[in-house]
Amino acid sequence: MEKRTFLKTGFFLGLAAASTSLLDACKTATKSTSTAAAPVIPSPKMKRSGPFTLPPLGYETSVLEPHIDKMTMEIHHDRHHDSYVKNLNDAVKDTKYADYELEDIVSRITTSDEDKKIRNNAGGHWNHSFFWRTIAPGGGTMPEGVLLAAINSTFGSYDKFKEQFATSAKGVFGSGWAWLCVDKDKKLLISNTPNQDNPLMLQVAKQTGTPVLGLDVWEHAYYLKYQNKRPDYITAFYNVINWKEVAARYEKALAG
Repeated sequence: MEKRTFLKTGFFLGLAAASTSLLDACKTATKSTSTAAAPVIPSPKMKRSGPFTLPPLGYETSVLEPHIDKMTMEIHHDRHHDSYVKNLNDAVKDTKYADYELEDIVSRITTSDEDKKIRNNAGGHWNHSFFWRTIAPGGGTMPEGVLLAAINSTFGSYDKFKEQFATSAKGVFGSGWAWLCVDKDKKLLISNTPNQDNPLMLQVAKQTGTPVLGLDVWEHAYYLKYQNKRPDYITAFYNVINWKEVAARYEKALAG
């Protein structure tokens, strides 16, 4: 074989080998990335023994005034939330979710058309049940202890947290929620979700985590009092936050 032919052949064989190795590496990387991105769905809890029910507020509908008015609370809890409960009971009949606890449904729900009605109503029921517990009469005091230290460490100060949380809530286009969560690394994060989605929806939410505080920015949560002034409603929200409940949920998330 001539030297020139030998060198040319060797060059192309080397190029082919390198291309094959690169292709194999890309396939391996893609497979690895895909595996890493798959959500880890927790084992289900005990199955439900009965239908979902509307939880009581635990306080009078007027006690959050002037920040959230009595009529809004009555309509929000007694009508909107109740509708989610009734629709969810109807939606899960004869489905794989029929006997699941609420949080098990939420963590397993998908973006499929088949799951759409269950997703909307399970999210609506979970989100509102959570919301009523994290607001309370006499709320609005500063967070304390471990939670305050984490807020200061993550966001710079409590005031800076309020600014960032408000920005997230204002940034929801249309209807949705703003959240303060604990992520998988036990760090605080602020996020928002559209409609009735929440960060527990492992196959749906862009940012997942364990919520410790949530703000409903659907218009039905504030329109009677604040009309189109969502920023005023967000400012008022800081006066009714039940920081003791938020702190308890934060400590539970850290321990979990």
